[in-house]
Amino acid sequence: MSTAAETPDTAARRNRLRARLARVEHMVDAFVVSDLVNIRYLSGFTGSNAALLIDVADPAKDRIATDGRYLTQVAEQAGDLPSVIVRDCPPELAARAAAGGARRIGFESGSTTVAAHAALVTAVEETAAELVGLAGVVQELRAIKEPGEIRLLRTACAIGDAALAQIIDNGVLRAGNTERQVARALEWAMFDLGADGVAFETIVAAGAHSAIPHHRPTHAVLADTDFVKIDFGAIYGGYHSDMTRTFVLGRAASWQHELYDLVASAQAAGRAALKPGAQLRDVDAAARDVIDAAGYGEQYLHGLGHGVGLEIHEAPGIGKLATGTLPSGAAVTVEPGVYLPGRGGVRIEDTLIVTDGEPDLLTATDKTFTVV
Repeated sequence: MSTAAETPDTAARRNRLRARLARVEHMVDAFVVSDLVNIRYLSGFTGSNAALLIDVADPAKDRIATDGRYLTQVAEQAGDLPSVIVRDCPPELAARAAAGGARRIGFESGSTTVAAHAALVTAVEETAAELVGLAGVVQELRAIKEPGEIRLLRTACAIGDAALAQIIDNGVLRAGNTERQVARALEWAMFDLGADGVAFETIVAAGAHSAIPHHRPTHAVLADTDFVKIDFGAIYGGYHSDMTRTFVLGRAASWQHELYDLVASAQAAGRAALKPGAQLRDVDAAARDVIDAAGYGEQYLHGLGHGVGLEIHEAPGIGKLATGTLPSGAAVTVEPGVYLPGRGGVRIEDTLIVTDGEPDLLTATDKTFTVV
C-alpha cells in the first residue's frame, strides 16, 4: 500500500468553524487556533510551529503563521491562506486581529499554557480587545468524519488487520518469543504494508501481564496457556487505527473461555448501542451492564471507548461519566475489558463508524475465541 492523496476541503472546514463561532454562546470576532492537530485539520499544514487566525465575519482576513523553516511547506500545504512568517505565532495573530478591529478574540484554552496565555495578554494589552477562552470547538467538528477521512481510517485499519494476520501466519505469535519481539514484528509488518507510523506504543501483554490494561512490552517470554493481549494501530495519511485482540497460546483453560465469552458479549452489546443520538454514558452502560451482571464490574477498569482520527484519542469519549450524545459519522472504538490480577485479562476492541443504520466496522480481524 502507498499513501493515497486525500485533499480535504479545508476552506469548507474553516467555514463550518466560522459558523460555529458566530453562535451567540461564543460571541467572538476572531479565533486564534494554536493546537497543531487542529491547524492541520483546518489548513492542511503539518509543521511543528504554527497558528491560525479565523476571522468570524470575513474569510479574507484568515491567516496562517509559521516560522522561516516552513516557508516552502506552508505554501505547499496551505497555499489558499495568506501566510505570516514569524517565530511567536499565536501572539502575532492575536495582535493582528486586535489591530484589525476584533474586540473579542478567542483562543484554545484547552491547549494553551500559562506562559502562552501571558504572551497573548501582552500582545493585545494596548488595545481594547478581550481574550476569550474556548475549549473543544474544533474537536467537536473533527468528531464527525468526512468521507475522505473514513477512507483513510479504513485503510489504516486494513493495514492493522493484515499485519496481525501476517505475524500469526509467520509463527511470530508463539511460545518462546518475547513480548517485545512480537510487538516489533507487528510494527515492522505495518510499515511494510504501507503505514506511515504506529498509532501508539504497541501493547503485547502475555500471561499475568494481560491483566494490566496498558502494559508496555518487556522481555517476558510467551508461554503455553498464556492469554496474549495485543493492542495496536497504524497511521495512514495522518489517521490512526486502533484494535485489540486477545489470544491463548497452545491450549486454553475453561476459565479463559468463560472470561473471553463474557468480554465478547459485552463488546457486542456496546457495538449494538452505537446509534446516532444515543447518550454516551448509555452506550458505555450497554457493555458495562453485561460485565456487572456477571460479577466482574470491579475488574472493568476503564471506559468503553473513544473517538479516533488525526489523534488516537479524540472526541467523543465513551464512559460512565461522559456527557453528550453520539453523532452520526463519528469514528469510535468499543473496547471493554476484564482484568484479573495475577491471572490474566481480556480486551476486545474494534474501530467503527456510527451510521444511521448498523455501525460500519473498520477492523475486520475475527473475534472468535482463538488458540494459536
